[in-house]
Amino acid sequence: MRLVLLAAALFLPSLSSAQPAQLLMGLDNKLFFEAGGPRNGPPGTDAVAVISLADPAHPRITATLALDNSVAGPPTNLQITPDGRLGLVASSLVNTPKDAGFTAAPDNRLHVIDLQAQPPRLLETITVGRQPSGLSIRRAGDLALVANRAGRSVSVLTIQGTVVRQVAEVPVEDEVAAVVFSPDGTRAWIAKNGVHKVGVLRVDGTTVTYDKKLDMPVGLGVYNLDVTPDGTRVIAANTGTGSDGHAKTVSVIDATLQPPRVVDHVTVGDSPEGFAVAPDGRHAVAVLLRGTSAPHAAWSYTRTGAAVLLRIEGGQVRVAGQVEAGNLPEGVAFSPDSQYVYIGNYAGRTLQVFRIEGDTLRDTGTVLDLPGQPASLRGPAR
Repeated sequence: MRLVLLAAALFLPSLSSAQPAQLLMGLDNKLFFEAGGPRNGPPGTDAVAVISLADPAHPRITATLALDNSVAGPPTNLQITPDGRLGLVASSLVNTPKDAGFTAAPDNRLHVIDLQAQPPRLLETITVGRQPSGLSIRRAGDLALVANRAGRSVSVLTIQGTVVRQVAEVPVEDEVAAVVFSPDGTRAWIAKNGVHKVGVLRVDGTTVTYDKKLDMPVGLGVYNLDVTPDGTRVIAANTGTGSDGHAKTVSVIDATLQPPRVVDHVTVGDSPEGFAVAPDGRHAVAVLLRGTSAPHAAWSYTRTGAAVLLRIEGGQVRVAGQVEAGNLPEGVAFSPDSQYVYIGNYAGRTLQVFRIEGDTLRDTGTVLDLPGQPASLRGPAR
């Protein structure tokens, strides 16, 4: 009997580890990019999709929840806790009637989703700062940070089981679009898009402090950023003032230096908005808008965006190649084994699947049609 119980105890963890990986995707169905330019529509039709990666080559939607979210911000306004238990989704803007149409105003809500429920369900919606945008969950799964653009602040949230609560709101003086934890959880990096700088937050338990003297100048309109798994490099995507046909860069920060500093700028193309580093740290992908959000009469307009594969080796970041993406690509995420790349095409309403082969990013031809416009895409914190 003792041997049977021991065998069962050894087997149970493997069942947990065999749980299929998931992604969260925000579907914004109230902002439309049309031939004449963007148009705000009525609220109430947004959703969040849960995507299974049980077969990483063929992702599938397993659930959708009717929850407000927004494409107005970097496509990192949602994330799954490391244990896969909860999903956090920020609602950045809300549309309200104005004249004969609708106008967008800052929201202040964050949705907490129980991903272990069958089907997944909303646990609660809490209040955070004004216009919550990019967010990040610490690897330990006990703390989250939310970048509040209109609030010019970062919300600090504790996570205890299924209970998520804001415990502080840290002023950072300027508009801030995105935030990412360092792997050891003692620092976080913020994209201060309005002043074109990356800032540093110090994290001691649940106490988060900001020192403006550590701000680093990066590229125009820095909007998104990620960190390598070893914590040595932070890579910031400089989107610019819009998708205007001109080349932009990603900036490379050496996080091992005291103080941290920018050590390189790498040209990638027009408006890298979606950006993510692979779990194995060997590659990153910058998703280029490349004119897809521009009015169709603009000289810079194109119908398809692109994905740039970056090679990360020895602290150096270099362009390895580029491949066509779909119509107005936004969010990007990797499979847990870093072999597959998923890109959501907002205007195209599709999820494309790519595969990394060596230092080449290849389109597998697999396309998942979506029940809305994919505004954001993220997997578990790592």
